[in-house]
Amino acid sequence: MTEQQPFPEVSTEKIPETLPILPLFDVVLFPKMALPLYVMQGESVQLVDEAMSKDRIIGLVGSKTTAPDMAQSRDNLYSVGTSAVILKMAKTEDNKAQLMVQGLSRFRIKEFVEDKPYLQANVEHIKDKGEKDMETRALMSNIVGVFTRIVELSPGLPKEIGAMANSIHEPGILADMITSTINSAVEEKQKILEIEDVKLRLKEATRLANYQLEISELGNKIQTQVKGDMDKQQREYYLRQQLKAIQEELGEKDDSSVEVDEYRVKIKEKNLPPEALKEAERELDRLSRMHPSSSEYTVSSTYLDWLTAVPWHDSTEDNLDIRKARKVLDEDHFGLEKAKKRIIEYLAVRKLNPNSKGPILCFAGPPGTGKTSLGRSIARALGRKFIRISLGGVRDEAEIRGHRRTYVGALPGRVIQGIRRAESNNPVFMLDEIDKVGSDFRGDPSSALLEVLDPEQNFSFSDHYLDVPFDLSKVMFITTANILDTIPPALRDRMEVLELLGYTDDEKIKIANHFLIPRQRKEHGLEENQISFTKGAVKRVISDYTREAGLRNLEREIAGICRGAATKIAEEVAKSVAIKSVNVASYLGPVRFTSEVVERALTPGVATGLAWTQTGGEILFVEATAMKGKKGLTLTGQLGDVMKESATAALSFIRTNAASLDISEDFFEAHDIHIHVPAGAIPKDGPSAGVTMLTALVSLLTNKTVREKLAMTGEITLRGQVLPVGGIKEKVLAAHRAGIKTIVMPKRNKKDIEEIPKKVQKEIRFHFADNMWDVLKLALEK
Repeated sequence: MTEQQPFPEVSTEKIPETLPILPLFDVVLFPKMALPLYVMQGESVQLVDEAMSKDRIIGLVGSKTTAPDMAQSRDNLYSVGTSAVILKMAKTEDNKAQLMVQGLSRFRIKEFVEDKPYLQANVEHIKDKGEKDMETRALMSNIVGVFTRIVELSPGLPKEIGAMANSIHEPGILADMITSTINSAVEEKQKILEIEDVKLRLKEATRLANYQLEISELGNKIQTQVKGDMDKQQREYYLRQQLKAIQEELGEKDDSSVEVDEYRVKIKEKNLPPEALKEAERELDRLSRMHPSSSEYTVSSTYLDWLTAVPWHDSTEDNLDIRKARKVLDEDHFGLEKAKKRIIEYLAVRKLNPNSKGPILCFAGPPGTGKTSLGRSIARALGRKFIRISLGGVRDEAEIRGHRRTYVGALPGRVIQGIRRAESNNPVFMLDEIDKVGSDFRGDPSSALLEVLDPEQNFSFSDHYLDVPFDLSKVMFITTANILDTIPPALRDRMEVLELLGYTDDEKIKIANHFLIPRQRKEHGLEENQISFTKGAVKRVISDYTREAGLRNLEREIAGICRGAATKIAEEVAKSVAIKSVNVASYLGPVRFTSEVVERALTPGVATGLAWTQTGGEILFVEATAMKGKKGLTLTGQLGDVMKESATAALSFIRTNAASLDISEDFFEAHDIHIHVPAGAIPKDGPSAGVTMLTALVSLLTNKTVREKLAMTGEITLRGQVLPVGGIKEKVLAAHRAGIKTIVMPKRNKKDIEEIPKKVQKEIRFHFADNMWDVLKLALEK
């Protein structure tokens, strides 16, 4: 700080109204205060010389800039300054002047009257305003106390200056003297110089003095704290100790030793397994030797956070009450008897053998059949935590196994993350969409899942981040898939597949009444007496507005009806709404799906087949026609290679057996055959359409129609054998939804009829064919 010493009273006599102006840089002169100056500019030296030859009185005004060439500009000078008398002046060899000046009084510049060779201005002298009342005396006493404390804490200030402040009885002079002495910004000092009211000046000076006292006390405290620990030869250590003391004072404690102690307590409380304990202690030892500001410190502390947060021994107690579990499953889901039976069996085994390894179940089926929600019900029935992660689109092996700690931002894999969220080591863990796992240059996640889903290996699952074995054998893993074909065989082998193949119309009606309608009614703010659905309305929504194996679209349509009803009730058009079969269209619009089976089959050359898709079964029409040509075969409808081969095989069989089928042998010489499968925008492939294509061709060439409401499925050989196909349950349910009454299928698929619901078996007549002659006999009208 620049020290300004007060000198004995100087006789001011009469201060002139016009003063030469000398700019000041980075300092403010107060009245009655003395200040040493060093004058370097030529025009300023001339100003001093002329003042010394006259009355030695000059005007000192602070400059807003520190550039000497800009300081002479009127715009860069403050409007309030201090008149001063030059006490001493000495010249150097290079014609520069050293001065000792003492402030006389404040002044305000009215106007500048001269620019050359130096600034001169007409000024208005400012006198202190205000009375010395009780508040002023209190302010004086307070600021003297604060200033005395500052002097005690500041080695650079002489102790006598505190006593000098105590001897000043004029409030304005006291405020000026203390402000000029303490270390403060030039702008703050200039602000006080411009204050005429002594009481206000004292208040502002007190604010600056208190701020300076806080800084002095804090600096003194820091010096006291680091003095005992400081090594003069270790500058880095000294700086760190100062930083630590500053952080403590600011309340930003970052004491690494405290954090190390906390981790040590956590590790002891967690009772980690031997390998994990060894790794934790090794990492803790490394952490204790690091400085908190290093990047490695964060990596180690994050690792210890994960290691102590994973539930190594925390388990939830299983609910082994079989009856209660069965009740929970029935409350949440209608049907799905095969899946429920498997869960009850699992509970029974756990009850008899608590140490048995958990099964790896895979719920496979079309969307909307309740795979994910069944997982939640299982967790509720068991009394376990439920964790779900989606594997759809996962291509990085590190998503399963985690990243190694050498990578920036490394974290455990999603399996360990899920276990941590569950806070137990035996949750029900659902891996959704396991059939949609991909692979690329970052690895093959499905291969990483082999260890996770193998009961013989997952008792010591090793995550790359934790790098210590974790026991996953207590976890009940459940996976879901729409199709099984895309799951690698090795991974599929580790899972017990339970197929959820879809619902019949009657099952959908019951599910809608017991689950979907109450849920949508609640979500739309409707009371039970405000909306009602008849059985016919629900059945019409199912048949005319949805075509699916699951229930998602059905729930959407019910939600649409509820929105319409809510609108009527909110607008007070009606107090309650009854949804009947006749008024469904007023809520949902025109019918979206109609049964084409009857109309399509009325002409020769058209046959109805059954196909399997990822969303369940569907009916498939095959149309054939003949025209003049030369033995050509045209196939349309976006058919895959397998279906094209089936069509070619069917035509070859017919040409080989033309005589037996009463078809002219020279017919093919003069005609082209065109086989078309409608819905051409949809790609179609699979071995299920061979029988249908052959029947459609024979129907065309013999001019016989296919029997009404009959559908078929099966693959053929060139010899006419009918081979078995898959997806029988989905195909039968699709046929039932479409109103089919008779189904022809391969004889070797007879065993699959057991999976068909009893009600559907009663409403559809099944015929089993061993060869194409049996199919044609059953399918074609006589």
